[in-house]
Amino acid sequence: MENAFLSMWLNQLILTNYKNYEWEEFNFNPVINCFTGLNGMGKTNLLDAIYYLSMTKSYISTNDSLVSRFNTDYFRLEGHYSRLEQNEKIVAKVQPNKAKVFEVNLNPLNKLSEHIGFLPVVFIAPDDISIIMEGSELRRKFLDNTLAQTNTTYLSHLLHYNRVLHQRNAYLKQIGSEKNTDAILLDIYDEQLEKPAAYIHHARTEFLKLFNPVFNEIYQKISNDKETVGVEYQSKLDSDSLLSLLALNKKRDIFLQRTSVGIHKDDLLFTLEENPLKKYASQGQRKSFLLALKLAQFIYLKNCIGINPILLLDDIFDKLDPFRVQSLINHLITNFKGQIFISDTHNHRIPGMLTDLGVSHLHKEIIDGKWKK
Repeated sequence: MENAFLSMWLNQLILTNYKNYEWEEFNFNPVINCFTGLNGMGKTNLLDAIYYLSMTKSYISTNDSLVSRFNTDYFRLEGHYSRLEQNEKIVAKVQPNKAKVFEVNLNPLNKLSEHIGFLPVVFIAPDDISIIMEGSELRRKFLDNTLAQTNTTYLSHLLHYNRVLHQRNAYLKQIGSEKNTDAILLDIYDEQLEKPAAYIHHARTEFLKLFNPVFNEIYQKISNDKETVGVEYQSKLDSDSLLSLLALNKKRDIFLQRTSVGIHKDDLLFTLEENPLKKYASQGQRKSFLLALKLAQFIYLKNCIGINPILLLDDIFDKLDPFRVQSLINHLITNFKGQIFISDTHNHRIPGMLTDLGVSHLHKEIIDGKWKK
């Protein structure tokens, strides 16, 4: 893979008080970077810091207070990128529970949402299997993560919908505790939810039409199978408007003190040979499905944005036999021409394969938040 194929890559990363990193400076290879070491040394934290600079939040931690290094009250990230033949300096200055500051080339952003999609990224981690096995919230998160990076209008509508939904739920709790059934304000909230919900529903529907063929092709390549897989969008807005659904469920919502219908309840049905994946797939098929899902996300982002996303692979080769690891590495190198970051507990497995293949790469061992010199 030559640099000419790359439209974006991360050259340098400086971490201050990020998880187990007190201060560390990393200089990267534009093609493949492999970080090895025992569990708990900071490999995942390093990948998470790269994700943070793209998405303005951690992939792993839901609260910034869990991101700051122990006994510190702030953290700072600085990334130096080459993007479309331009140099970009991205800085995140974060004090948990206070407004975070993101700077692009020393210019503070007015809204963090303006940054989403500027540095497209795909993160693949072992715990992502929960997207398949657990509740619908994680599958919606996958949808929103993908569409937010490609469509600023989608992100704007999603943020607005969530704000109004929060207000509506707070009002439902208020009138529920007061035993007040005169919920006139609900109609106002319902009207404010209608437009963003309709847009989000349409965007998700159109996304799946483009996504499924790519996803199926990638699954068959990495699994060496002819099985048909699919992702089906499930939403009550398929058959009715949100205003009608909210009106029908008004009494129920007052009783439950929460909004029981809407795009925040949508789901994805994952299928294997038209059967629910969760019930019928083997462990290996689930792993292949998940990997294909994320690699299809990479292709979708690349096609929409015109930039190769940064691909973060966190310990995804665990428990795979050498043949499968070699096959997957070959597939990634051949078909995913973007900067790749790989973490692995085996010190020489991936670097050895990359060396044998003659692929440009950087290999560093991580020990307690430090590069091994």
